[in-house]
Amino acid sequence: MTAVHVQAATATRRPPVVDVAIIGAGFAGLGMATLLARRGRESFVVLERADAVGGTWRDNTYPGIACDIPAHLYSFSFRPPADWRSVYPSGAEIRRYLEQTVDDEGLRPHIRFGAALCAANWDAAEHVWEITTTSSGCGGGTGVPGTHAIRARSLVMAVGRLSEPRLPEIEGLGSFPGQVVHTAEWDDALEVEGARIGVVGTGASAVQVIPHLARVAEELVVFSRTPPYVVPRDDRPYSDAERAAMLDPDTANAVRENMLRDADRAFRQRLGLHPDIDEIRARAHTQLHTQVADPQLRAALTPGYEIGCKRILLSDDFYLALQQPNVTFEPSALASVTESKATARSGRRYDLDILVMATGFEAARPPAAGRIAGRDGHLLRDHWADGMVSYASTVVSGFPNFFVLDGPNAALGHNSAIYMIETQLHYVLGALDHLNAAGATWLEVSADAEAAYTREIDERSASTVWLTGCDSWYVDPRSGRLTLLWPGTAESFRERNGTFDPEPFSTGGSASAIGCRRRRVTRETHDDA
Repeated sequence: MTAVHVQAATATRRPPVVDVAIIGAGFAGLGMATLLARRGRESFVVLERADAVGGTWRDNTYPGIACDIPAHLYSFSFRPPADWRSVYPSGAEIRRYLEQTVDDEGLRPHIRFGAALCAANWDAAEHVWEITTTSSGCGGGTGVPGTHAIRARSLVMAVGRLSEPRLPEIEGLGSFPGQVVHTAEWDDALEVEGARIGVVGTGASAVQVIPHLARVAEELVVFSRTPPYVVPRDDRPYSDAERAAMLDPDTANAVRENMLRDADRAFRQRLGLHPDIDEIRARAHTQLHTQVADPQLRAALTPGYEIGCKRILLSDDFYLALQQPNVTFEPSALASVTESKATARSGRRYDLDILVMATGFEAARPPAAGRIAGRDGHLLRDHWADGMVSYASTVVSGFPNFFVLDGPNAALGHNSAIYMIETQLHYVLGALDHLNAAGATWLEVSADAEAAYTREIDERSASTVWLTGCDSWYVDPRSGRLTLLWPGTAESFRERNGTFDPEPFSTGGSASAIGCRRRRVTRETHDDA
């Protein structure tokens, strides 16, 4: 069928309607889908741009990829315990866990792969989200092969914070004759053995990949703008007896609860409270002094900011790798590239074959926000021009029936992201229940409630270590506000945001007016999705 014929067909057939459309098939999106499937009240579809589930854990396959949160915290409390092999799970294990979730929960018929979000617009007349996805590039409209349209009563943005790789502006990088690869776009065919490799950055992915590259590279240069604080990882394999015991749900839940409490106690470090911050700083300094004997290198690896302002990294072999004879630690950023020569800000030059960009993600300003338009056509990107804002870290004023998972002030620097996501999932379900009970077709949080919540976040953030002046990705670069992290414990986040409160919301429309149509499209949607 030609594009013209497709357009003609599209004009006579309205897109299907679902109760809930979910953007993204990572932890947040699959968690939302699982709970919706279990309760069986709403039709739903998961729109995933890739050809497989997993999100961050599908995209990141670099050597050494692993989680820095214990496995029993980095999994759903409502899923049967997995047979984790060690305290900290590998990236491959986490991906298998998510794939197993899809199969066990019967989610695969609800997932559309190759469905990248092009646009999502709130239709104020129909009280639905008009969504366009593509497998072939945006801009051609729904009549172009590879594009699809769907209508949804509620929209859940579950794209995560680590989905869009960030590349810094480096003069001449585009003309580098060798290979340039971001850690989130790793190519297993990359020929690293015997190569001259430069790693740009010393964040979480860098400390994992550098020890592996150090073992195979002819030469490895590590460009570091600011050195990280590193504490021992203390990973270990579980014994057969431990693995068998933790397959019991009660045992696994007890382990999980203990880990949650222990992790939450670490929040006192982020408040800069003594002796907690002194203890974690001492752990980092002890590791550095124990593993690095050279005073010059040790000085270059000593951070000049307070611990906790940036993410505290876990590694047992990062410092050891930097001291291998084929490794050079460059204590300045990569400034420019001329042909195969990479020049640091120090002026030192290195002849390289491969550049590995461990430079993080567009976390504070997600590109998806430029493709979502709420009431009056107002883009989410513009609403967040001075940094991400929300109410309850989940809903946004001006965007009816819209929910953001793992978004504004919903992350943690010390505890499980999955715990936070689960809190938000129950908030969304509460909102959907309220919408149904009210007999309404839309709900929207007030601008005043959003503004008050933002002030609350700012006040709670003011005394934290994250706002002590370091260049942290937790902080919005334009406004200087803490927009990614919740400035409290995981438990306090659940106390504050774990239950939907209808008081600051407006509702409207009549669900009864669309009842017959809703029953009809629900059946169609399950077949279509």
